[in-house]
Amino acid sequence: MRLTSNMEGAVLMTASMAAFTFNDMLFKLLNDDLPFFQVLFLRSLLACILLAAMIRYRGAWMMRFSGPDWRFILLRSAAEVAAAYFFLTALVHMPIANVTAILQALPLTVTLAAALFLKEPVGWRRFVAILIGLVGVLLIVRPGSADFNIYAIYAVMAVLCVTIRDLAVRRMSEDVPSMMVAFISSIGVLVFGGVGALFVDWQSLDSREYAMLAGASFFILGAYVFSVMAMRVGDIGFVSPFRYTSLLVALVLGLLVFGEWPDFVTLLGAGIVVATGLFTIWREQRLGVE
Repeated sequence: MRLTSNMEGAVLMTASMAAFTFNDMLFKLLNDDLPFFQVLFLRSLLACILLAAMIRYRGAWMMRFSGPDWRFILLRSAAEVAAAYFFLTALVHMPIANVTAILQALPLTVTLAAALFLKEPVGWRRFVAILIGLVGVLLIVRPGSADFNIYAIYAVMAVLCVTIRDLAVRRMSEDVPSMMVAFISSIGVLVFGGVGALFVDWQSLDSREYAMLAGASFFILGAYVFSVMAMRVGDIGFVSPFRYTSLLVALVLGLLVFGEWPDFVTLLGAGIVVATGLFTIWREQRLGVE
């Protein structure tokens, strides 16, 4: 039986989110035995090679952009580098489900930032939903509590950096290939990881670590490809909510691989963030239809 375009998009988005989360799991496992910047550099190197090969295969290679587009590409790349550092640093020091739960605030922060900086209209319903969602983030982070640590702030900083990244994409012209933007950003992360790797003592890799490194690179590439494919089929309002499946995958992997399970308050905060994010997506889609 052939899937409808909406169901195909939902499957692709779910696959993308699962791939992102499996990549996070492998990075976290690798960091137990290897220096952070060594893992970041090697994973970025393999990902860049795979992405360059795919761009060449699809005939999407181009470097001639307008001045404004280059400024937004460079801004996006800088935000990508900062987001990678903050997110991955938080990931290796916190339960994977907790970090993923904080990242679920992205639809809220992007909507709020678009209203503040791009003057996109946001009604009172979505504004209230954003405020409630940010309360959910505070329940996860819990500043001042015994469970609070600085790496929760790193996860929040990653959300802010990704928000800037996504706003930069909205300002680019439509003729800029998405894969080239992703490749240039990946080069930025590669250079950042390479500079950091110069100041650490490199460790030799065994066959298991080589396999995990290859798997992480494969998953990060698959995550990007699936996410692009997902947004090209089906209705965005139907497909976008499936982004939240990453939290379910993170909960399962956290329990099975790391023996972690969030406490009730963290789960409550995550539920609030997801619920308000879903409402925001639904409301945006409804207003778009109207």
